[in-house]
Parts: sequence; structure tokens; C-alpha cells
Amino acid sequence: MRRRYAILPVAAVLAASASSPVAAKGPAPSSVASAAAPRHAAVQKQLDELAAWVKRSRGELTVEVRDLASGESVAAVNAHAALNPASNQKLITAIAALAELGPQHRFTTSVHGVLRNGAIGRLVIRGDGDPSLTTGDLWRIASSLKEQGLERVDQGIQVDQSAFDDRFVPPAFAQQPNEWAYFRAPVSAVALERNAVTVNVLPGKAGDNARVWFDPPGIVAASGRVATKPVGDGQSVSIQLKPGKSRLGASLSGSVAEGMPRLRFVKRVDDPRLSAGFALRHMLQRLGVKVNGGVTSGGANVRRRITYVRSRPLSVLLRALGKDSDNFYAEMVLKALGADPDAPASSERGAKRVLKWLKDNGLHDTGTRIENGSGLFDANRLSSSTICRALVHAHGDARIRPELLATLSIGGVDGTLRSRFRKYRHGRRIRAKTGTLAKVVSLSGYVQGGRSRAFSILVNGLSDHREVRRRIDRFVGSLVTPERR
Repeated sequence: MRRRYAILPVAAVLAASASSPVAAKGPAPSSVASAAAPRHAAVQKQLDELAAWVKRSRGELTVEVRDLASGESVAAVNAHAALNPASNQKLITAIAALAELGPQHRFTTSVHGVLRNGAIGRLVIRGDGDPSLTTGDLWRIASSLKEQGLERVDQGIQVDQSAFDDRFVPPAFAQQPNEWAYFRAPVSAVALERNAVTVNVLPGKAGDNARVWFDPPGIVAASGRVATKPVGDGQSVSIQLKPGKSRLGASLSGSVAEGMPRLRFVKRVDDPRLSAGFALRHMLQRLGVKVNGGVTSGGANVRRRITYVRSRPLSVLLRALGKDSDNFYAEMVLKALGADPDAPASSERGAKRVLKWLKDNGLHDTGTRIENGSGLFDANRLSSSTICRALVHAHGDARIRPELLATLSIGGVDGTLRSRFRKYRHGRRIRAKTGTLAKVVSLSGYVQGGRSRAFSILVNGLSDHREVRRRIDRFVGSLVTPERR
């Protein structure tokens, strides 16, 4: 049975706010209740200035600031209005994953079969959704098989993707179907190198073909060539990827100038089901293992495990969500939350589990909608109150507080905030998650030291990102209290 953690002051605040006036679109106070302490008036004044500017600019805003010690709402504007959170959705995904799966949760990728006298009939590679599986991990598996005496695979390699359903494209990603950008790669139970392929191009001497290779190896069948031009001619490399009957196809053309450094192009793998199998076959062959048969899907009934690799703890993996805003990791984690003993994991069940966690802990607002884990596209709706209360809740849970803080970007120091809040970098006072879409800018996190606070700011409908961020940063900076000497 999972433990549930409650922060009583937050619940008290919610109960108090339930009797406050409700605007036509739901609870949307333009200021905090009249009972707010006078010392909060300065914060509310700064917030009202931000709200007035957003209104004049014809945007939408939801903001809340809460005291971490008491859970009390310090200032708010339209706190319960559910807007598109962009990548602030990753914050909710991360908190729910830490609470539901636990900070020490690890993913496992394993190889199964019966190894006798140097031979295996069917060799099966299986995974449960590790977003961090690398080519190096697969080399470790191949080397372990070789060290255990494997000389021959007689009936091919199977890739068991059955831990996840076969809906590889995350919810709402189909809103942009005609691109191969790596940041919107599909998700799968066995996912090698974020289900993306890196094309490396190294020029030779003028007149020769450039050297081209792929990582992971063995998953691409390439045709065409890239020519090497004289020094100073620049590059005009063209790489067209297309699904093949088995491996991914790549059509190469164009040129690169002699003397240029290695070029790298990263593209998503449209159908990831067999990629890890082709890569493992390539590695085994490089180690001298004879592999007969092809690479196919299946193998769920092969249970005997020969070797495996495990991911780093979930608490470490989630730093990719907070500091790097990694969409692939977010969607893999959401789907892992949708695991079911009787059915493959699905994004839909993952989203329902996150919603249930919010409701069970009193953090859900009317209008909340969660479809994907990354916040990409027009998929999710969250209020600043939901995000802010979740931050307070997580901060009050000693089991996940340090792990969550470690995932967040530090203002002026690292992640997506490395170039913002530089004035406060030495004290590392601001830790937060950014969010950006075409007409969405968001920022939610903590201001620590002195009066430590949680905050959440979502702005929708404005495309001038630079000006929106400038005003958001000015407001968040106003929450930083002077350090005691």
C-alpha cells in the first residue's frame, strides 16, 4: 500500500479559499484574500503589475506563490485557471513519478535464452522502458554474452517490446506528423539511444567520398554518398531517412569540405521496434559470434535470463526532465507510470495515474487535463495553484524533496536557467522548471533562503517570449529576500 503524504497547512488554505468569490471562469481572484498578512502586500503588488501587463497585451495568466513553511498562499492571480503549462508539465510528471515509483526505481534491459555448448536458439532482448539505454550499454550486454561462452545464435534475435503497448507516438505528437526531429522520437519498452540515430560525416581528401557512419550501429541501411570538396567549400549534406522493410533506410547526398570537423546529424527512428535487435546483432558479429536468422519482434515467452543492465536510479534520470527539458525521457517515464500487471503500459494509463495522484493528495483543480508527460503541443491544462501546491507537497515529503530539488535548473548556473537569474547564482537561491511553446511561457519552482517560497507562473497567448521572460524574471527576483549576514 502506498503512503500518502499530506501537508495540513495547504489543506487548511484550500478549505479557506473555497469560500472566496468565484469569477465566471472559475476561482480567479485578482488578489489574495483580505486576511493575507500585510507583509505579503509587496509581493501581491508586484504580481498585480505583471497581471496588468499581460492583460494589456491580451494574454492569459495564472500565478500563485506559497510560503513553504506554512503552505499559506502569499499572492495569486487567477490561480485556479487551467492553462497550457508547456514543459512545466514535466514538473508534475517528475513529482508523480518520484512519489509513485520511488526515487530508487531502476529500469532493466535484459537478454534471455538457453545457452548450451556455446549456442543459443533464440536470443531475446527485453526492456521495461529505460529511457537512458545507450550503445555502450548494449556493448556491455554483447560482451557479457561473449564472456559467457556464446559462439553462435541459431534462430535469430527477437526484440520483446511487450512491456509497452504498440502506440509508439506519444499523445498529441501527431499534431506535427511530417518531421524527423529527434526531440519527438517515439517511445518503446526497448529504446536505444532515445530512439534516435546519429549520422556522423567526416570529410576525406578533396575528390574522395566522406566517411559516413551511424550510431547506434547496424540499424541503418545507407545508399548514396557524400563527396569531399576542396577546402573552404563548406557543407551541403543531405540525409533523407525512410522506414524500410526491416532496417531504417538512409539516402545520402551532398558534400562537405576537406578539413572540416566531423559533422553530426540526429534524427528520430520512426519505428523503433527492431532497432536494438539489429544493433545487438552487429555487436555480436563484431565480437566474432555467428548470428543466423533475422531480427524479429516477439519472445515474451522466453523467460531464462542470461545477462542484463540496469539504469541509474529514477531520481538521477529525472534530471533530464528538469535541467534539460528532455521530451523523450518525460514520455517514457509517463508510460512507465502506466504499467499494469495484466496489460502493456500505456500513456493513457500513465496520465490517469498522475491525475489520480493529484486528486488523492488534494492538488487537483477543475479544468486539469493531462494527455502527455512532456507538455509538447496543445495537450495539457494545469493551473498555477495545482503546480504550486504540488511543489509545496513535494517539499514537505522528505522521501522525495532532495531528489526533486536536484532535478531543477539553478538560476544562473545550469540547465535551462543557466543564462537567467545570474544575479542570484552565487546563493543558488532560485531553482525552477522552464516551459516554452509558440504562445506559452511558464516558470515554476522554488525561491530558497530567508522566506522560502514555491511559485508557479503560466502565461498563454503571447509570442514575445523575451519580454514575457523578462517580466516573469523580474517578479521572481522580487521574491528573493536579502540574505542574513
